[in-house]
Amino acid sequence: MVKIVVIIVVVIVMGVLVYASTKPNTFSIVRKIKIKASPEKVFAEINNFKQWKLWSPWEVKDPDMQRTYSGTASGVGTIYEWSGNNNVGQGRMELTESIAPQKIVIQLDFFKPFEAHNIAEFTFVQEGDATLVTWEMRGPQMFMSKLMCIFMDMDKMVGSDFEAGLMNLKKLAETNSD
Repeated sequence: MVKIVVIIVVVIVMGVLVYASTKPNTFSIVRKIKIKASPEKVFAEINNFKQWKLWSPWEVKDPDMQRTYSGTASGVGTIYEWSGNNNVGQGRMELTESIAPQKIVIQLDFFKPFEAHNIAEFTFVQEGDATLVTWEMRGPQMFMSKLMCIFMDMDKMVGSDFEAGLMNLKKLAETNSD
């Protein structure tokens, strides 16, 4: 009887591992929102990391988070490093591409609680009197990430933070609209 249980457990574990290995090697999480403000206005709120305190969903998850800004004040070369509780972890962002008012690309490096190296990209498309803002994070999906994704929906978890951040950004930009 014990032997049968052990065999069943081994088969289940092996099945989960094989299933995880079939997951894609990359991931992408994307959220969009329409904001009644100019692309220039919305772009400016993201292009300067010090502005993120006003809209980023992670700022409220750890009000005592330690922040360090370096590099340029805004645009390419601006750097934001943080260290906080388990909700925000530790990491670094560097703005690597800034094409006003169309696109911002950020190298996003997480160190804790898990190490990951991803790209965050914001795009801004004018639609009448509004701007369609797209926020995407993409990167490699290593085996441990593939395994975790079997049990947790990362798109929903991180996507809900993106949605909250975009709603905050919408409120900020529409309140202070040109």
